[in-house]
Amino acid sequence: MSKQQKRYLDHNSTAPMSEAAIAAYVEAARSLKGNASSLHWAGREARRRLEDARERIAAMLDAEPGSVVFTSGGTEADNIAVQGVLAQADPGRVVSTAIEHPAVLRPLERWQTDAMRARGWRVDLVRPDGSGVVSARSMIERIDRDTRLVCMMLANNETGAVQPVAEVAAHCRALGVPILVDAVQGLGKVPLDIASLDADFVALSAHKIGGPRGVGALLIRRGMRVPELAPGGGQERKRRSGTENVPGIVAFAAAMEGMDFTSTRALRDAFERELLRALPDARVFARTVERVPNTSMFALPGMDGETLLMQLDLAGFAVASGSACSSGKRDPSHVLMAMGVEREIARGAIRVSFGPDNTRDDGRALVAALVAARARLKRMAGLAA
Repeated sequence: MSKQQKRYLDHNSTAPMSEAAIAAYVEAARSLKGNASSLHWAGREARRRLEDARERIAAMLDAEPGSVVFTSGGTEADNIAVQGVLAQADPGRVVSTAIEHPAVLRPLERWQTDAMRARGWRVDLVRPDGSGVVSARSMIERIDRDTRLVCMMLANNETGAVQPVAEVAAHCRALGVPILVDAVQGLGKVPLDIASLDADFVALSAHKIGGPRGVGALLIRRGMRVPELAPGGGQERKRRSGTENVPGIVAFAAAMEGMDFTSTRALRDAFERELLRALPDARVFARTVERVPNTSMFALPGMDGETLLMQLDLAGFAVASGSACSSGKRDPSHVLMAMGVEREIARGAIRVSFGPDNTRDDGRALVAALVAARARLKRMAGLAA
């Protein structure tokens, strides 16, 4: 019996480390002996490599090197911005979208309690339309000079829908309202020019683009100050204490220099055409709007997403039923629910996210596996009845 082929189609959860990132990490881990905060020769060498990586990342984003604060990932970057801004602000309004990653929505829950509302805090979560896009107008209508923070992701991690952040950021700049852009899923997939975007905070993560896990960055616009969430040794200009993961940061820069998801658009589009040809009742979400090129989220009516996910896993496919950071939960996707998708349909959603290492054959094989899984589950349901 031939060995089952494994097909990885979950790059939005984690993209496998690129060869360039692996080589950069191994070289730095082997050659750098010191702590980047140490004053001796080994520390100075680590510091030199750290600052070189910072400058390379900043140059690729048209950002100032001093704005780049290295973190453990996108979640910490979001938390530094959200909690840092609101902890030092007078009570007021927070405007966010209802489709943000939990790394933004969960911290905002602290400002939605009865006690915080009694103090004058209000959190507005703006819903998207049925296509998965939160309109700039619906955001702008809620932003005024009493707004303390605006949060809007560049691209949704589940549907892939690109959001109109530039227009919202321009309005925030005119009013002097800080804005956090979670660009974790947009990095490497849609154009990201920090100077043109002019956001106050931009969150990034290395492992979404073929870098190492546990490394990310928060870009902080000049003049913005946030307190340390975990005070310590004062690294990163006293904005994020803790010994910097220099090999990981060097690998992050290498991954950014080689990131290229452009080829995935053709794979994604071909997969969706073949999916709808084989299973015409499949619902593909956000298909009519601009999406990151690698992402497809769909549902098969009458099919439970977790059950279908297990069937695909047994067939050798790695896909997701919504956000990987919410795995283990039986609740339907909060993104699809905010879009107005019926609960039972939302419970059946599957997310496929292609990477540069995938081929069109992977998409064809997945369609065949979906057809087989659906037929198998229908037979099982008929026997049970």
